[in-house]
Amino acid sequence: MRISKSLVASTAVFLIALTGCAPKASEPAAKGSSAPAVSCAVGDLALKTKGQLTVGTDSPAYPPWFQDNKPANGKGFESAVAYAVAEQLGFTADQVVWVKVPFNNSYAPGAKKFDFDINQISVTPDREAKVSFSDGYYFASQAIIALKTSKISSATTVADLKDYKLGAQTGTTSLTAIRETVQPTTDPLVFDDTNVAKRALLNGQVDAIVADLPTALYITAVEIPKAKIVGQFKDANNAERFGLLSEKGSKLTPCLNDALAKLTADGTLKGLEEEWIPETTSVPVLTN
Repeated sequence: MRISKSLVASTAVFLIALTGCAPKASEPAAKGSSAPAVSCAVGDLALKTKGQLTVGTDSPAYPPWFQDNKPANGKGFESAVAYAVAEQLGFTADQVVWVKVPFNNSYAPGAKKFDFDINQISVTPDREAKVSFSDGYYFASQAIIALKTSKISSATTVADLKDYKLGAQTGTTSLTAIRETVQPTTDPLVFDDTNVAKRALLNGQVDAIVADLPTALYITAVEIPKAKIVGQFKDANNAERFGLLSEKGSKLTPCLNDALAKLTADGTLKGLEEEWIPETTSVPVLTN
């Protein structure tokens, strides 16, 4: 189901009414806007195609990160961030070309067909061994989603989740959260993408699914209103960091960091977050 930006905005009041309280995710950490060691002039950038910024993401591309499954329309948080970064690097919107990159392929080792990929890709040590990441442009925790009528919907602790059937998209830190944080008594179901996971929840194949918190808020407010967020997982490091991904050792990464630092310093990233991502502070934290 795809809806307009205005309808997404209209759900904000509902989202704020969610019960409980949780710490707000950290602001993207500016590294300072001092010039990087490499030249970031447009003509000096390490690009796949000269004069063109090639950006990767998966398909379908979901709200609130993208809108209408059209990354090139500039709508949705990650689409807007990509174009803001492009502008900082010296590109016009028509010089940005999007390519489809399946999520798992993005952080596989080897050469890439994009300059950077933006797709809610959490930075982990294992992934950093294979690809290069920019500084964070967004920080998020993982959350568990269940139908309001299910027994799991009343869970308040991680231990309460252990005996239920859980699921998440393959290759994601959502799946890692199930395996390492919950450690359920039965193996989680693994889905090709979030759409498949949502159908499994509606069909009763799983008791609950896990997704990053902004996605969970959108799912429960707009796509599956008979579902609820049971809670978000406490993160010892405050929140997972989403980074722009490039092939290992990319000389573009310092320039991406410079662009993000400037977008943080002038308030652009914060403004885009407020425009496109629902309020997340009212979701309860699952205790251990």
